[in-house]
This record gives sequence, structure tokens and C-alpha cells, in this order.
Amino acid sequence: MTHPVPLAEIWRGPRPESVHLGHAVICDASGGIVEAWGNPGEVVLPRSSAKMIQALPLVASGAADAAGLGPEHLALACASHSGAAIHTDRVARWIAGMGLGDDDFRCGAHMPWDKAAHDALLCSGTAPCQVHNNCSGKHAGMLALATHHGWETAGYHRPDHPVQRRMRTEVARWSGLEPNDIPVGIDGCGIPCYGLPLDRVARAFRRFGAGESEGATRLLDAIGRAPFMIGGTDRLCSWLPEVTNGRIVAKVGAEGVYGAVVRDLGVGVAVKVEDGSRRAVEPALMAVLESLGALAPAEISELEPHRSPRVTNTRDEVVGEIRFVGAGDPVGAGHPVGAAAASGRGGP
Repeated sequence: MTHPVPLAEIWRGPRPESVHLGHAVICDASGGIVEAWGNPGEVVLPRSSAKMIQALPLVASGAADAAGLGPEHLALACASHSGAAIHTDRVARWIAGMGLGDDDFRCGAHMPWDKAAHDALLCSGTAPCQVHNNCSGKHAGMLALATHHGWETAGYHRPDHPVQRRMRTEVARWSGLEPNDIPVGIDGCGIPCYGLPLDRVARAFRRFGAGESEGATRLLDAIGRAPFMIGGTDRLCSWLPEVTNGRIVAKVGAEGVYGAVVRDLGVGVAVKVEDGSRRAVEPALMAVLESLGALAPAEISELEPHRSPRVTNTRDEVVGEIRFVGAGDPVGAGHPVGAAAASGRGGP
């Protein structure tokens, strides 16, 4: 069994202070593994990185067209949004158009991550609503799917509800597994989440970007047209499609997971940090994308805050940085992809 490898180090002054271990894998257009670090077969819970797959029935069923949903709605259905007013206002109007309200959600409430929205609630003494949950767009999409089919909206979050059975079928189809072979847990927002080998996550992203489904293409195009909806201010999920004009679409998942598709190169990427650290997974993803030659120098420059995040103290002074290390040679390296061969860059 291949063990996790060092992916990122936290440097403070002249030496590393901490290290994060994990796994990364790249899959090409044939579904084969191009390169892998650590164990590409490690079973992980993709969590929110699977949201695009979970949103696909909204489009494929005709529910999105019947409701007149545009790119912003479709991006929100795939989002882990920051809860800014631009997110919550649109989600609230969306469910109101279905004759539903905040009480119909089953995602639970938490304070928004967006600073302005967070501070506004604190200053007003108002408790957050479920619409502030980063997953409220996904839940709005599931409610829209249930409404379109005439299914009961009550209990739409439960594993035996038709909505969730449909989600599980899609996750199995895109990962190439049988539904009954996929372990099931409960996500932070109350719906089922699924255990998948990391290389299956990368293959699912690759297939999503390969034009195998009109609905998948529509979702990726929607994120490219409305990138702020999938994340928010200073969020890599939003910055990557914004900076690359939709060539690269990526989605973070809780506990140190990231999935991405590089549409013009026809590859999928998946990264998992063993200790669940988000601070480590973004530099790791950036390094994998750079190793592919997927990012132009100007794009790398714009994404630098996510490539090598600065460590600051309570005086907001820079005292260190997070560096990708990618110790060791890739496991099972295949053929170079895109510009990686010409650039002379090695693996991440």
C-alpha cells in the first residue's frame, strides 16, 4: 500500500515548522492515471467537491429549464458560497419562486463566511438563517428537482428520498462504480455523502469536462460565466474559473479535498490532505495545475495568494509562508500532458 507523502510545509523564518501529508492524482482523457502522489486509490469523502455531480439531475431532468434558471442559479447549485448578500438574496428569491421558504431547507444555519454579511448580522443582533448556509444553493437545487417531479419536499435530504437516490445514481455513474459499492455517510449539511477512491474523483472531473453530457457542459459553462456564485471573495473556487475564463473549474470539499477539471487539456485532478487542512490543499492543487502547464505565467501571478499563502501574526506582519513540497517522485507516472513536457517542469 502506498502511503501519503508530504504535500505542503509551513515555514516560519528560516525553517519548516509543520508538514501536511496527503495524496494527489491526475487522470487523462482515457481515464488512465497520468501521475499520482501518495495513494491514488485512497478512499476519501469528496464532500462538497461532488456538488457538480449532485447538481446534474437539476439540468438533465428539465427542471432547470422549466423554472427558467440561469447561469447564476446553476452555479449556486454547485456552490459552497460565502453567504454574501449576492448569494443569499438569489437563493431566497429562487426558493420563494417555488412557493417555499427558509423553513423548507434542511441544511441548518451557520454564520456567513463573507465578512460584510457576518458583521451585519452581528451588529443587528440577528441570528443566521438556513439561506446563509454555504450549501443553501445546492439544497435549493434539490428542492427544485423534487418540485419538478412532484415529489414530497419534506425529507428531501434523507437517503431514501427520490432526490438522494437520484444523487447516488449520478455519483456512481460518473465515478464508474456500482451504487451499492459506494459507502455512504452524512455530510455537514445533512445530506448523504459518498466514499470514493481518489482516482475515481479525478476521473469523474475529467469526464465532466469531456462533453459526455450536455448537462455537465452547461454546469461548467455556468460556473465560468458566474464564478463568484460558486464561492465568493478571495475563494480559489471562484478565482480559478475567473482568471482562466472557465478553462479550469475546481471545487473544494471539506476536510482537505479538491477536485478540478482542466477543460482544454482533458484532464481531471483530485487532491486529499490527510489531516483535513484547507491551508495545505490549495497550494497542492496549484502545484499540480502548474505541473501540467495548465496555467500561464500571468494566471499564476494572479493566483499567487493561493499558490503560496503568507503566514501572518496578530500584527498582520508576514512571518512565513505555506510551500508545496511534493516529496518524492510521482507514483505510476504516465505521459506528460499539455505544456508540462515542453516546460521542463517536473511533478508538483
